[in-house]
Amino acid sequence: MTEYLGLMMFPALMVLVLTGFPIAFCLMSVALVFGLIRFGDAAVFQFISKVDDVASNYVLGAVPLFIFMGALLERSGIADRLFDAIHIWTKRLPGGLSVGAIIMCTVFAAASGVAGATETVVGMLAVPPMLKYAYDKRLISGTICAGGSLGTVIPPSITVVVLAPVADLPVGDLFAGILFPGLIMSGLFFTYVIVLCWLKPEMAPREPESEDTMSLLEKLRITAVALLPPVVLIFSVLGTILLGWATPTEAAACGAFGSLVMGICYRRITLSVLIQALYRTLSITAMILLIVLGGSMFAGVFFASGGMVTVQKLLAEYGLHGWPAVSLIFVLTFLAGFVLELISVVLIIIPIAVPLVISYGIDPLWFSIMFLVVLQTSYLTPPMAPAIFYLRAIAPPEITLMHMYRGVIPFILLQLVTLGFVIAFPELATWLPEQLYGFR
Repeated sequence: MTEYLGLMMFPALMVLVLTGFPIAFCLMSVALVFGLIRFGDAAVFQFISKVDDVASNYVLGAVPLFIFMGALLERSGIADRLFDAIHIWTKRLPGGLSVGAIIMCTVFAAASGVAGATETVVGMLAVPPMLKYAYDKRLISGTICAGGSLGTVIPPSITVVVLAPVADLPVGDLFAGILFPGLIMSGLFFTYVIVLCWLKPEMAPREPESEDTMSLLEKLRITAVALLPPVVLIFSVLGTILLGWATPTEAAACGAFGSLVMGICYRRITLSVLIQALYRTLSITAMILLIVLGGSMFAGVFFASGGMVTVQKLLAEYGLHGWPAVSLIFVLTFLAGFVLELISVVLIIIPIAVPLVISYGIDPLWFSIMFLVVLQTSYLTPPMAPAIFYLRAIAPPEITLMHMYRGVIPFILLQLVTLGFVIAFPELATWLPEQLYGFR
């Protein structure tokens, strides 16, 4: 029975989660009970060391800075100017507003790193004009939910920042590895929208020609003014990390400072706005770090009680090794994404999965990129999709839950196509890190 004690932690955790107890305290409670059963009072000393490990983790210092950056960008005025500038060039395309929203989500995700902030901001900007021009409500829902989900895979993603130390991989390698798959996914999204709206113009009626009276020079001026601040911000964060000029924490600090400067320049930062951003940063950071601490405790007890050895034995007994075992991990990740927050899934699955895939001879960086794509797919998949809950909070009543459920299905399929590309062509995940850092 002792060797299966570690495996019993998972059903115990799911029972607690289904009661509605906060996930961080579920992880800690299960770790405490099973730790005391297996190790007695010695478990307490292990938990104290985990607190010190999380508190002193330099990489996790980037989390509050990225969240603060995203919170300020919501208020800085950069988003509405950027959306107007993008829409200038996309309005003549089939489904121009939807295409503009996806491009806007891509840029904003690269500037903020927070999926929820990306979807909320772009949704509030794009949904009213799409309704005004009688866009199909399923297309509106799918566009905003899928575009917002790009914040999970477009660096600098908070999920990637948390995943890196758990998987024992450099954050820069993960950012570089996820960049191409994230851009491919974004490209598939707006290509699908253009093709769909070209084949079915009634899905997205075009704006009247008479409304476009702006000269080319004026369009270029507006675009330059709107694009320059986010490009500078993206380079100060993502560019400095990829070029090795700054650590993720240093780059996050530059991004937070840059978003503050932009907000001041746009005259949108008041004392009230700054206090709200700080409160939002504090609450989200506390939640994330508490979940990280709970996951660290849970994983520590699981490993110390021999859970990993038991998992390997069970997989061997059922003839699962290599890709069949990896496929099972992805299925479990997808299912866990229905009921748990993304960071919780990372902290539960990755400590167990990475040692297994290394033992199978699979590149852990390649696996981590595939894992992130699977995780993002669960983020978008009904009925428990967080992306749908974010849209529900900002959408008008005429956009129903059924519109959202039906609207995201084509984009889920495109996410699976992206996963297929990454599986078939590992270089999509490994080439850029190799060029930048000489990764294995």
